[in-house]
Amino acid sequence: MTEETPGFEEKPDVPSDAAAPDDAAQAAGSADKAGPEAPAGDAPTEGPDAQAAQEGAAAALTAQLDQARSALAERTADLQRLQAEYQNYRRRVERDRVTVKEIAVANLLSELLPTLDDIGRARDHGELVGGFKSVAESLETVVAKMGLQQFGKEGEPFDPLVHEALMHSYAPDVTETTCVQILQPGYRIGERTIRPARVAVAEPQPGAQKGEGDEDSAEESGGPDKG
Repeated sequence: MTEETPGFEEKPDVPSDAAAPDDAAQAAGSADKAGPEAPAGDAPTEGPDAQAAQEGAAAALTAQLDQARSALAERTADLQRLQAEYQNYRRRVERDRVTVKEIAVANLLSELLPTLDDIGRARDHGELVGGFKSVAESLETVVAKMGLQQFGKEGEPFDPLVHEALMHSYAPDVTETTCVQILQPGYRIGERTIRPARVAVAEPQPGAQKGEGDEDSAEESGGPDKG
């Protein structure tokens, strides 16, 4: 039998490269104290570089805001100009429409003037009777509603803008050129004269006032000299 030597025990084999438990605990504690590493590439949140970055971003936003405001002002000006042009166009179209209507009405009424002259002559001669009278009065009512106005009266001063003198004479009882007879009445639409009144005019007698003055002078001096 083999005798065991007292005082010696066999120990299990331990790998030479295995770390001791105390060493592993110390390594773990060091790692906890160090904390997680900061991610690579993050920008700094403090310091001069961070302030410069913020100022640059603010400047960029301000530039974009100014550009947007400028574009808005330009679009607003374009809209206002377009609206003004449209209003001018509407006024011009309305004015042209009224002018065209007035011209058309004036042309139509000008064609009816000879008929109105015949009605006037028939009335002066007492021939406007019966059915013809009703038709004539209806026509005169219609043209009056369309704006046709008759003018020209005996005794009114002669106005070359609205009168056309066809006859001329002298009269002792007038002090200025006067319409003494209406040969054809004039017609107007509003302020537009479509036919002047055709009249006979009379002027003061030449030398009438001078003769009266000479006669008064003779009476004041005691009459003419008889020699």
